[in-house]
Amino acid sequence: MGLTSVGLGSGLDINGIVSALVTSEQAPKLAQFNSKEGAINAEISALGFLKNALSEFQDSLSFLSKADSFESQSVKLSKSTYLSASVTDDAVSGSYSVVVEQLAVSQKVGSVAVSDVTAPLDAGSLNFAIDGSSFDVAVTAEDTLQTLVAKINAAENNVGVTATIVNSDDGAKLVLTSNKTGTANNVTVSSTDTGSGTVLADTFTMTELQPAKDSIIYIDGLKLTSSSNTVEGAIDGVTLNLKDADIDKPTTLTVAQNTSSIKSGINAFVESFNSMAEIISGLTGYNPDTQKAGALQGDSLPRSIQSQLRGVISSAFSTSDGNLSLASIGITTTRSGTLEIDDEILTAALKSNVTGIKEMFTAEDTGVAAKLDGYLDSYVGTGSIIDSRDSSLDGNLERLSDQREVFARKMAAFEARLFKQYNYMDLIVGQLSTQSSDIQSRLDSLPGLVKQNN
Repeated sequence: MGLTSVGLGSGLDINGIVSALVTSEQAPKLAQFNSKEGAINAEISALGFLKNALSEFQDSLSFLSKADSFESQSVKLSKSTYLSASVTDDAVSGSYSVVVEQLAVSQKVGSVAVSDVTAPLDAGSLNFAIDGSSFDVAVTAEDTLQTLVAKINAAENNVGVTATIVNSDDGAKLVLTSNKTGTANNVTVSSTDTGSGTVLADTFTMTELQPAKDSIIYIDGLKLTSSSNTVEGAIDGVTLNLKDADIDKPTTLTVAQNTSSIKSGINAFVESFNSMAEIISGLTGYNPDTQKAGALQGDSLPRSIQSQLRGVISSAFSTSDGNLSLASIGITTTRSGTLEIDDEILTAALKSNVTGIKEMFTAEDTGVAAKLDGYLDSYVGTGSIIDSRDSSLDGNLERLSDQREVFARKMAAFEARLFKQYNYMDLIVGQLSTQSSDIQSRLDSLPGLVKQNN
């Protein structure tokens, strides 16, 4: 039976009537579905914001969980002309006067001058020795001074010699430079001729062009000689890199605790905590401007998180110097639940008891970082509490989607039933109208029947 917008028998707007009845029937249920779906999606989104905030706060704990973060030393120089310096965590705080008298220099030796660097030499071998180590280079009758440079530099067992050709007024010389500075690294060359002459012996009678020198420095008046311009061990944990020399120009070197990096780590920790606290407040509070409550208002999850984290923040921690708390080093909780730092108290605490502060933050299992990380991991780690909530909410959305499909089929059947009923009614009305017209026509055709005019 066809569906028409206007009943042929009744003249009624069947489509309009059915549509209105279906809309009236399904509107409350659809509103309920939409409300539930909106609430679930809002909760999923809120949990996402919460998890992200907790993860970022957890990341801020990484620096404070490492003992190395509290052991860094810094070094300062009164001038940078004569040396630079670097320190390890083993360096002891203190001030030193450093004078550079002499820089370490590499030795250079040169061969006898030749007029033609491409002229063949003679067969044999050359031996190069530095500080007890040596290597040999085989020389063929076809080798020249030029090819020997390449052979020496490319030798796999080269113990630290660089060869080059230097042209002078006397001719070209093969110059050897020790790759290491200091008098212990002088270069010696010996030759063996296997040909008919003594070309190698004559050519490689070496002359010193630049004598090797050791570096000489004074630390607080104490003399130290080194074969290198990189001096390690003169001051525990300090490496000196010598750049220039002047015995009359002392440089003051100061080693001190690098508290600036510790402060930066603590500031990042506090800022991340406050950001997390503000996000939780927004998710659980009421906004008078929008007149809307947060998606997690009244939810026990954020309250539990806040309670556990605040418990750690307010705790006292055992260290080798006695009990310490965040408040005792200048980190306190405000009325709104955020943290604030008293820089003066923190600076003084780092200066007087950096070891205790290190232990408070880094103690395995019992330190600030370990305890906070443990609580946070239970909420944001794989298979965490928030993950379980997300899975449950995803399941609710799937069930809601199934309910929508069932309801849609129910409404489709309801609509079809209405169309069937109204179309049947329209058919009956049409038939009655036809019968009425037929009866009236027959009556009109009867003889003697007088029509009454209204």
